[in-house]
Amino acid sequence: MTDYRLPITDYRVVCLAGGVGGAKLAAGLAEIVPPANLTIIVNTGDDFQHLGLTVCPDLDTVMYTLAGVANPETGWGRAGESWRTMEAVARLGGPDWFRLGDLDLATHLTRTQLQGEGQTLTAVTRHLCSHLHIQPAILPMSDQPAPTMIASADGRILPFQTWFVRERWQPPVRQIILPEDVKATHTVVRALETADIVIIAPSNPFVSIDPILNVYPIRALLEDVPQVVTAVSPIIGGQAVKGPAAKMMQEMGMEVSATAVAAYYGDLVDLFIYDRQDAGAFVGRGDAVALDTMMLDGDGRLRVATDVLQATLEYLNA
Repeated sequence: MTDYRLPITDYRVVCLAGGVGGAKLAAGLAEIVPPANLTIIVNTGDDFQHLGLTVCPDLDTVMYTLAGVANPETGWGRAGESWRTMEAVARLGGPDWFRLGDLDLATHLTRTQLQGEGQTLTAVTRHLCSHLHIQPAILPMSDQPAPTMIASADGRILPFQTWFVRERWQPPVRQIILPEDVKATHTVVRALETADIVIIAPSNPFVSIDPILNVYPIRALLEDVPQVVTAVSPIIGGQAVKGPAAKMMQEMGMEVSATAVAAYYGDLVDLFIYDRQDAGAFVGRGDAVALDTMMLDGDGRLRVATDVLQATLEYLNA
């Protein structure tokens, strides 16, 4: 693996992340940013209750990836997983549309137990990270439930996981509905108040990043506090690397391009990173840099994290 080094010990870095792309970049950052200087704030808009358990898909994907136990083929779930419990649930006529692996179930059982004892989601996440030997701080965006809902073109209002997993993200999206009056924790606010650099990972802007920005007062803090906010495009060559972002953009009347993502983030972002495949097509802002942003393996995660931080430091020190 390539050995990268950056002079970043004096900078406090916050990463906003959700999904596989966010987890990959967060894992790359964790290799080069001192743990005390890195905080990863994770989307919890897709959290839900299943089989009586609290399931936090984005938190778990980020945790498993940083712990080195994520399924290398899917990027989510546990490596070496088995499915005997869900097979038994199906035989008993239970809801098996959202598959929880036997190893993965241990996380949900522990989380639900600790929350039942009165612990916050932040405290439970800290507990899980400690036992997974994860050093950087991983924070849920809020301790309050903040469910993302999908308004489909056929008039239905669907909980995110129903639309994403049970319906296989096929119903066309008319609108994404985010809850009102959700507040960030003191820990999240403090991390952003002391951040020098905020990096928005190449996560879905609409259902991974917007739910974080919608939590009060996260958007306002990003506008006022960090020295630089950098965003990485999840769209490469007119396609999403993974997931429904491109399909959602089409259905909401947007061009599927890195240019459209940059325009969507607008003035919230100081520096925009897009892939070199789009270098000839990208237009619209001066503070943008083309890099190789594909993260196919561990070395790719490290390379992209290093290049994004290097571009951010160059912008900061220009």
